[in-house]
Amino acid sequence: MKDNNRVLCSIIFLLLSVISINAEDPYRFFDWVVTYGDIYPLGVKQQGILINGQFPGPQIDCVTNDNLIINVLNNLTEPFLLSWNGLQQRRNSWQDGMPGTNCPIPPGQNFTYILQVKDQIGSFFYFPSTDFHKAAGGFGGITIASRPRIPVPFPPPAGDFFILAGDWYKSNHTDLKATLDGGSNLPLPDGLLINGRGSNGHTFTVEQGKTYRFRISNVGLASSINFRIQGHKMKLVEIEGSHTLQNTYSSLDVHLGQSYSVLVTMDQPPNDYYIVASSRFTTPVLMATSTLHYSNSGGKVSGPPPGGPTIQIDWSLNQARSIRWNLTASAARPNPQGSYHYGLINTTRTIRLANSAPIINGKQRFAVNSVSFIPGDTPLKLADYFNLGGVNPGSIPDNPTGGGGYLQTSVMGADFRAFVEIIFENPEDTVQSWHVDGYNFFVVGMDGGQWTPASRLNYNLRDTASRCTVQVYPKSWTALYMGLDNVGMWNIRSENWARQYLGQQFYLRVFSPVRSWRDEYPIPKNALLCGRAAGRKTRPL
Repeated sequence: MKDNNRVLCSIIFLLLSVISINAEDPYRFFDWVVTYGDIYPLGVKQQGILINGQFPGPQIDCVTNDNLIINVLNNLTEPFLLSWNGLQQRRNSWQDGMPGTNCPIPPGQNFTYILQVKDQIGSFFYFPSTDFHKAAGGFGGITIASRPRIPVPFPPPAGDFFILAGDWYKSNHTDLKATLDGGSNLPLPDGLLINGRGSNGHTFTVEQGKTYRFRISNVGLASSINFRIQGHKMKLVEIEGSHTLQNTYSSLDVHLGQSYSVLVTMDQPPNDYYIVASSRFTTPVLMATSTLHYSNSGGKVSGPPPGGPTIQIDWSLNQARSIRWNLTASAARPNPQGSYHYGLINTTRTIRLANSAPIINGKQRFAVNSVSFIPGDTPLKLADYFNLGGVNPGSIPDNPTGGGGYLQTSVMGADFRAFVEIIFENPEDTVQSWHVDGYNFFVVGMDGGQWTPASRLNYNLRDTASRCTVQVYPKSWTALYMGLDNVGMWNIRSENWARQYLGQQFYLRVFSPVRSWRDEYPIPKNALLCGRAAGRKTRPL
């Protein structure tokens, strides 16, 4: 009882400290209990990770600038953390929920995330970031609506559906983790899921003549997917917090970690239709279906699901290039997105990042610029804050080395308010997907072959999309511009979860020498302390 009172007092103090800063912004409270539970997503009994008994977990629906108070009780038998794919955690990497920023929640204990969806809109998701828990569930959707006074560039839809799609293994996450720990890569996944179920697992009921919003996130481990709805066109309106030009597509490639929003008008005869997700660039092709059910339907789905692209890289590349920023639409603020002229800003640094798959000490590893990340004994953010050592901002080079792979707790230093050019280079035969925590970036170019300075002549410096996750095609490169306006310790990672687990990630330390709340919030009073930070103090209550 005494411990519960102490936790309650801590939360009250935390809320008071945040309220003093953002008294005008609403609060939303969530109590989540994380447990194991039996799930049967592909017809085989597995040990899944449930949140409040749900797989996938509860959806978070909020509005720009809302404060989210999420109390997570870990009733697993192992430490656990949640991270928030696409939430920028402005000035607040303390809440990012990655192993390099936070201590995991011990079994039987709780941690309260206190975060704000500052100046963001759009479609995102959360997921478990420790060990290989993402292969067991624990993920869910996040929607951030615009404030009522901010215009949205399309009429309100009649309904809003979240599609959490991705590949899945029949093996438990503990067995998959043991395979990786033993030095082997994972085989092809066993199937695809849509909202936690295999084919024919869900029905989405709609009314003829009305328009609905579908938010599609690829929460899988290894595979890009193609998404389509039989007989219906999809109008793209948003990707990861940015309104797009409203191009119409018959199907969309959604790569690992990416999120898209489309509007679909129910303009077909009243029947049932297939909703399809299929894997891209895999042999064999994996597929899952759900049903789009008109409320006045006169017939069930019949025949085979509509086919989609399979291994065509050029098709996917051309589609990616067609996705543009809506320059006249507002985003989280009333000023148009196009009022930020990213192409007129001089870059201050070029960083080239090449992925590789080295064998190190006889085991399969994955690397960035030859460095295969290994976790430190203390989360890097805490080690940096308490000056404990082990944080070397020069432990990963700015350019590919061409040498063999090696193990390192890799951190790249960067200056607050720098404007950088980052080129992801992929010399391998598989598509890559990269995510940057804490930021959105502008995807200014992508193409096959080797990047050179002359590639800049073909950059889109006017209306490329701003997002947080980007694909890099085989034997290709992708370039982006990013303004480093968010102080903190931020994870840059492969969204292929085996590659991330085996080292294809590092941390970007965006540093301001001015220790000011203007640049970064102080350490939370309820921060969990572990490793060499155990026993230290955060801030006085």
